[in-house]
Amino acid sequence: MRQELRQLSQTCLQSKDCVNHASDVIYPSYQREKVNMGIVHLGLGAFHRSHQAMYTEQLLNLQGGGDWGICAVSFNNQRLQQQLNKQDCLYTTAILDVKDSYQVVAAIKQVLVVRTQAAAVIERMADETTKIVTLTVTEKGYCLNAEGVLDENLPEIISDLGALEQPKSTIGLIVAALRLRFEKGIQPFNVIACDNLPENGRKLKSAVIQFATKISGDLAGWIDHQIQFPNTMVDSITPKTESSTVELIKNKLGYIDEAPVQREMFSQWVIEDCPGMVRPEWEKVGVVFTDNVESFENAKLRILNGLHSALAYMGLLMGYETVYQAVSDKNVKAFLVALVDDEVIPTIEAPLGLDLHQYSRAILARFENPKIKHLLSQIACDGSIKIPVRTLAPIQNNIAHNRSFKMLSRVVAAWIHFIRVSVAKNQRLHDPRATELIDAVNKFQGNSSEDVNMFLGINGLLPDSLRKNLSFISHVQDAYADIAVTLK
Repeated sequence: MRQELRQLSQTCLQSKDCVNHASDVIYPSYQREKVNMGIVHLGLGAFHRSHQAMYTEQLLNLQGGGDWGICAVSFNNQRLQQQLNKQDCLYTTAILDVKDSYQVVAAIKQVLVVRTQAAAVIERMADETTKIVTLTVTEKGYCLNAEGVLDENLPEIISDLGALEQPKSTIGLIVAALRLRFEKGIQPFNVIACDNLPENGRKLKSAVIQFATKISGDLAGWIDHQIQFPNTMVDSITPKTESSTVELIKNKLGYIDEAPVQREMFSQWVIEDCPGMVRPEWEKVGVVFTDNVESFENAKLRILNGLHSALAYMGLLMGYETVYQAVSDKNVKAFLVALVDDEVIPTIEAPLGLDLHQYSRAILARFENPKIKHLLSQIACDGSIKIPVRTLAPIQNNIAHNRSFKMLSRVVAAWIHFIRVSVAKNQRLHDPRATELIDAVNKFQGNSSEDVNMFLGINGLLPDSLRKNLSFISHVQDAYADIAVTLK
């Protein structure tokens, strides 16, 4: 009779019932009970657990512990909280590549949910032991408008300004905790944004100060002068955890883990070097600290994320479900190669020592990893925020330098078709501007030029320079009409 599998837990690890002695499995080597929590992370999802928490775990293993344990905060996901609590906040990261490996992560020591535990979250953030707040809340979590500043008309921002003790937004939560520290005379924490947003630290700081000014001018001034918000770049392809991931851990490692994550082998974290900032020595485990985050950021956003968006919208229209399926289409891959070589790389100033051609080919090879099931539908979310950064920005650069941008315009056309098809199929559109996008496509009459004009004319969707650029509009119209023919 097969022995019943144990659930991953601290007791299971200590009793060795969850320990597999294979060389491709790494377990915590430090005394977890002696690790203090110095980090609060906002946005507990798969990416944080496969990336920032993994770097911290590696450092804790290297240094034999320390004061950088993590309190991980989800805004709404009580189910994940319950799963992790059942496992003493332990989980497994499966690194699936040419050679697979696994690591049990113990860096997260507490999980809280804002929706039901707002006071506890604020208290933890306000505790003087908390030195750093990190966040992965996606681009829309920064609550910015089209100009890149705090959108004071968002319902959650309006709500937070009226009831800061029960914040709903990332910005409100940060300000609520900082206000408490300010009132108690406790030194502030520093904030490290880890989302795919250009100048993420600078924009987050601006939004936080703008919000804080509505609460107290003294508080806003304290934040401005005392807190560091370094810009960052993060990278490691991390698909959503599926039931297959749970089964993989069960079959490979012989225990039940209800909250594992999977990712590729490649991982990168680049952080702006802020002298004097109290932080973990992450550089000892591969994190890059630099005064030139922007170059790394542009390379990643325009090549990896830009190609991801191109794959998502074009691939979904062609009936593909995953990145691997789409990039395996020789015509799609040929388009991506031409796109990156002719219209993306010329817009990027390469960081010192980075060959952009080699970098782009390495990214395409990462897309071709058959073990990573990265859903195109996941990448396609929030296009109104992603497209301006990943596609429109290089288009503007190419226009300014009199270079071609036809293929980038085709990506924009594919995005419009994706929205049109999603609405026609009554599929939910995950986008902060979904109502406006849906209203626009519902007015389409089947005339490519007029439909494109109507869509691109949505207020604030495009920079004025592109809305008025006849060449850009013409390219998108032509590509939209061409794609329409292929969809019939």
